[in-house]
Amino acid sequence: MFDSKDVEKNKVLAAVGYLGILCLIPLLLARDSQYAKFHGKQGLILFIAEVIISLVNVIPILGQVIWLIAFVYFIIMTITGIIKALNGEKWVMPILGHYTDKINI
Repeated sequence: MFDSKDVEKNKVLAAVGYLGILCLIPLLLARDSQYAKFHGKQGLILFIAEVIISLVNVIPILGQVIWLIAFVYFIIMTITGIIKALNGEKWVMPILGHYTDKINI
């Protein structure tokens, strides 16, 4: 688990990490916070997946169906991630969360 002082100090930065390219903010501004980095890395994985799915959207019909399903997933993960970060919880995203361990920042 995370240090309670670290969590209290960096809740907002951790939550911002789920807002697209803003995932870089906790990764750059809170380098010493394990809590902010954890949520920032999850946000980074989510952002990379969003970019990839945007490229899939150019495929006629099938690409748009995949994009729509992924878009709903991204919205749910973003909202849930923000809520969990603000509540001081460690939460691993379904499907994409296990990629967080592969990022060394």
